[in-house]
Amino acid sequence: MRRGYAASDSGHYSGLTAIVTGAGGGVGSALTRAMVAAGATVVCADLDVAAAQRTAAAVGGPGSARAVGLDVTDAAAVQALVDDVVAEQGRLDLMFNNAGITLLGETQDLTLAQWNAIIDVNLRGVVHGVVAAYPQMIRQGSGHIVNTASMGGLMAAGLLTSYVTTKHAVVGLSLALRTEAAAHGVGVTVVCPAAVETPMLDQGEIGRIKGRDYYLKGQGIRRPLDPDRLAAQVLAAVAAGKAMVVTPRQARIAWRVGRYAPAFTQRMATRFVERQRAGT
Repeated sequence: MRRGYAASDSGHYSGLTAIVTGAGGGVGSALTRAMVAAGATVVCADLDVAAAQRTAAAVGGPGSARAVGLDVTDAAAVQALVDDVVAEQGRLDLMFNNAGITLLGETQDLTLAQWNAIIDVNLRGVVHGVVAAYPQMIRQGSGHIVNTASMGGLMAAGLLTSYVTTKHAVVGLSLALRTEAAAHGVGVTVVCPAAVETPMLDQGEIGRIKGRDYYLKGQGIRRPLDPDRLAAQVLAAVAAGKAMVVTPRQARIAWRVGRYAPAFTQRMATRFVERQRAGT
């Protein structure tokens, strides 16, 4: 990220270069749109290259976007993408480690292969992005890493145990790395939203627990967050150098209650899981 930036500078993203993983839809697609609208050059990467191409084709603004296929579980592929972008653009200003999957259901029903899959995408995928981008940003003396976690990375409830495990790890990674990166002029922000209106709300269901119902009831919100609204909040937070994005307001309140009254929060989470099992 540019040195000497003032948070009020509306042209902050103009001319910057970014990679967004998981850019084929949902939050990744919204981040791509927001960055291009702000004047950035964006590489939108996704395992589903056709989805990434749709994202790139639909953006508008002074910036630009191009699509690439990327499996974030392949460390060499992530490194190669970063190297290619740096060779082409001369630098990498923003790395959005956004790709993720979810698994919702009873923990005893998860296979080891499913555990490995979610760890590989949600955690190792972020690690691969950091390993590839962070040294380049240190060499530049600037840059910003943005890791997408979740409210599931700040609070814990059952039936989502594997997802919660990975997102807690992403929060810890991000906050720890931030304390190191500051000395190099590199920023780190972790994004912890409540349920966002993305295909993920209706994916990863194992058994009869329904994702959309679980996420909305469990996080105390009536409707999912609009991904474009979230993207705008993320860009504002990154520009201001903030460590975390916790949104919406109900999520911030729940997080604070959880910090100050963890035993109460655990009791409430246990009751919620019981109600979900009972279908109420």
